[in-house]
Amino acid sequence: MFSPADYAFMSHALQLAEKGLYTTSPNPRVGCVITQNGHIVGSGWHKKAGQAHAEINALGQAGNAARGATVYVTLEPCSHHGRTPPCVDALIKAGVSRVVIAMEDPNPQVLGNGRAALEQANISVQTGLLQEQAQALNIGFVARMRYRKPWMRLKIAASLDGKTALNNGQSQWITGEAARIDGHRWRARSCAMMTGIGTILADNARLSVRHIPTSRQPKKIIIDNRMEIPLDAHVLQGEETFIFTTACADTDKIATLEKMGVQVIICKQTNQDKIDLTGMIATLADLEFNEILVEAGSGLNGALIRARLVDELILYMAPSLLGSSAKDMLQLPELTNLDQKVLLKIKDVRMIGWDMRLIARL
Repeated sequence: MFSPADYAFMSHALQLAEKGLYTTSPNPRVGCVITQNGHIVGSGWHKKAGQAHAEINALGQAGNAARGATVYVTLEPCSHHGRTPPCVDALIKAGVSRVVIAMEDPNPQVLGNGRAALEQANISVQTGLLQEQAQALNIGFVARMRYRKPWMRLKIAASLDGKTALNNGQSQWITGEAARIDGHRWRARSCAMMTGIGTILADNARLSVRHIPTSRQPKKIIIDNRMEIPLDAHVLQGEETFIFTTACADTDKIATLEKMGVQVIICKQTNQDKIDLTGMIATLADLEFNEILVEAGSGLNGALIRARLVDELILYMAPSLLGSSAKDMLQLPELTNLDQKVLLKIKDVRMIGWDMRLIARL
C-alpha cells in the first residue's frame, strides 16, 4: 500500500512536527512535506496556535510546484474555520493530486471531514502511514478530544527504595543533574504543571522550565483545598496560574488572588471536603490542556492514582537507599489481596546519567 519513499517522506514530516513539541499547545504538533517526482518541493510545521498550519507553510514554500504533487501530512487536514482557515481548501486550490495522512484528526469537528473534502475534489487520499508515531506525538491532544481529559504524567524522583525525601523534608538532590535536566524537557512539552499546596508550602516551588531553551513556559495548576497559598509564593509569578479549591475557601483571599491575575476555580467536594479530582480533570480538558505533568507529594500522587486519573508514570530512580523513615513517593491504601495491585505496563527503561528512568503506563 505504501512505498519505501512514502515511509521516508512521512518520517521527515514527523520530524518536522516534533519541532513544535514545546510550542503548539493547545494545538496538535503537525508536520507536512510536499513532493514532486520523488523530490521535496515544500515542507513546514505548525509552530504556534493562531499561526499558519503545517500545510500552509509547506504550500507557501512549494509555490506552483504543488500542482500535481503528493502531500505527506501527519494529521488529517482541518476542514473547519478555527483560529485559521481550513487547510483542505488551500490544498484543493493548490491543485495537489495525492494526500497521505498519518492519522485522522480526533477532533469531532474534523474527524473524517478533511478526508471527505479532499476526495470530493478528486484528490487521492491514503491514511494510516506511521499512525502510531503520529499519535504518540499528540498523545494529549488525542486524549482530550476522545475522552475529555488531558494526558496526565506523574513524575517522581526517588531512591531505589522508593523514597522522595528524608523525614526532615530534605530532598535536594536525590537524583543527578542529567536526570533533572531530562525532567525539564518533560516540563517544557507539557501544557501545564500540577502540584499540591503541600509542595508549595514546603519548597516554594516555581514550576518553571529551566536548563533547556524554550519560548513558552507551562501554565501552573495548584490543588489547594483551603486556600493556604501565600500571596508572595513564587508560583504566582510568571506564567498563568490556576488554583483549584473548595467552597469553604477564604473568599477575600480568592478576590485578592483574582486581582493578581490568578484563575481560582471552585470545585465540587468529596465527603472528605477535598476536591473532586475527576471533575477537575474534565475542567482542565475544557480549558484546552493536552498534557499535564504532575510533580507533587505522596498525598496528591496517591490520590490521582486511586482516582485512576494518571496515564503515565515517569520515575527517576537514584542508585541510593534512604531508609524506612524517609518519605514515600505514594500514599496508597493497604491491600488485602494481590488482585487489588495497580498494574503497570513498562514502556521504556534507560540510564540518564547515573540514574535510571522508567516510563510506565497505568
